[in-house]
Formats: sequence, C-alpha cells, structure tokens
Amino acid sequence: MPRQVIVNADDFGLSLSENAVILGAFQAGVISSATAMANMPAFEEACVLARQPLLQGRIGLHFNLTYGRPLSPSILTRSTFCDSQGMFDLDLPRHSLWLNRLDRDAVLEELEAQWQRCLDNGLRPSHIDSHQHVHNIWPIGEVVARFAARQGVPVRLARHLGNNLSVPKRVFKTLFNHRLSHLAGATAQYVCTPVDLRNVAMPIDGLLEIVVHPTHIGADFGDIYLNPGESLANILEKRLPGIPRVSYAVVPRTLKDAYSIELRPLQP
Repeated sequence: MPRQVIVNADDFGLSLSENAVILGAFQAGVISSATAMANMPAFEEACVLARQPLLQGRIGLHFNLTYGRPLSPSILTRSTFCDSQGMFDLDLPRHSLWLNRLDRDAVLEELEAQWQRCLDNGLRPSHIDSHQHVHNIWPIGEVVARFAARQGVPVRLARHLGNNLSVPKRVFKTLFNHRLSHLAGATAQYVCTPVDLRNVAMPIDGLLEIVVHPTHIGADFGDIYLNPGESLANILEKRLPGIPRVSYAVVPRTLKDAYSIELRPLQP
C-alpha cells in the first residue's frame, strides 16, 4: 500500500451546498485536502472557511477553463475558450498537442488571475489541479506546470490507475505525467478515483492522491462517481487501513526527494 494518501475534494467554492459538504468531510476526517474554484459564486465563502485551522495549508487552486465566466480579459477574445457571451466554452480536443501563442498567453493570464483572486482573499493555494481535468490537455498542462514551478507548489498528475485505461491511454499518460513532473518539480506519484480505489490494486509505496467529489449520505459521505448509498469513508478504511491522510503541503519539491524524505501527516 502507499505510504500516505491525499484525499482531495474538487469544486470547493462552486456553491454553498458544495462548501458545506466539503467542510463536513474535512471535519469527519474523510478528506485531507481540497481545491477551490476562484470564479465561482461561493468562492469567497470557501476562502473564509479555509482560514479554519483544520483547513489551513490544505486548499489548492482548482483551475477552471470550462465553467462560468473568466477573470481575465484576453481569454474572452479567444474562441478556443469562450463563447460570444463571455462564458467559458472550451473547444479543444483532449488529445491536442499544440496551442497557438495567443491561446497559450490567454491561458496563462487566466491562471494568474485565478491565482491572484485566491491571494486577494487570503488564500495561498497549496497546489494546483483543474476542473474537468483541463490541465491534462498537453499544452495547457505545460502552462500550468511551469506556473506551479514558479509558485513553488505541486501540480496534480493525470489519473493513471484504473481498469478502463487502454494501452494507448496508459502510454500517453505516462509520457504526459513525466512531462508534468519534469516541469512542475513536485507531484504525488499516483492519482486515482474512489472507483479505482475500490476496484484495482493500489501501489505498494509512495504518495497516492484520490480525487473525490463528496456527497452526503445521511451522516456519512459518498462520492458522485460511486454507486448511490456507497460509502466513500468505508472504501477508504477498507482499502487503505491505517494509511495517513495528508495534504499537498507535505509534498517534496522534486520527485527524487519524494522517495527519500520521510513525509509527516498533518494534524487536524
């Protein structure tokens, strides 16, 4: 089993109800990390919640290019990313390997604007991932990884554990993750979903991130991708018994260090 696990809830700040679920999952010890959407209606409330001791140092940026309105001007003129009403409407195939300079510059400007809005609200992100995994598109991922390196924070790798990954996908993700790791300098070693955790063998060492979208099941917590009524908490306890849950704040700056530095779990 992995030495440690990051259980990261995406979409913090998306809505008041999403904030409430994520806060509850933190309080219950189900999750150990989250990422916030800087252009969403409940973002400012999420930043207030992030000041609680339990959440401090555990909130990253959930970079968004697919939902709502952007925070920067240049991307509004780029039909690759926005429609005529000024809303995100990504028109870029997932397998794209190239973006023109104006599109790349617009992505960076929007990333800087979303990062800055975090800072303006008293939140310095602990790491960066993205809504609907847009940074898994190769040229966007390069922009995000270089920016993360400049800020000194880790970036999420592409998911590469699971039964539904074909050989071509695994080859692509291996190459892409190598590129992200090289550019960013800091990542977890493995990424999966709760469904993957339930269904496939987990790595025997290293740091694993589990990407979750928690839901309430009465007093318990599920996940939007699990079966109705299926407990996320129970899957975590069954599949990763005794494995410390940590945040990206403990990730070393280089992959080499990740195998030699003893990581320490954050205390609630």
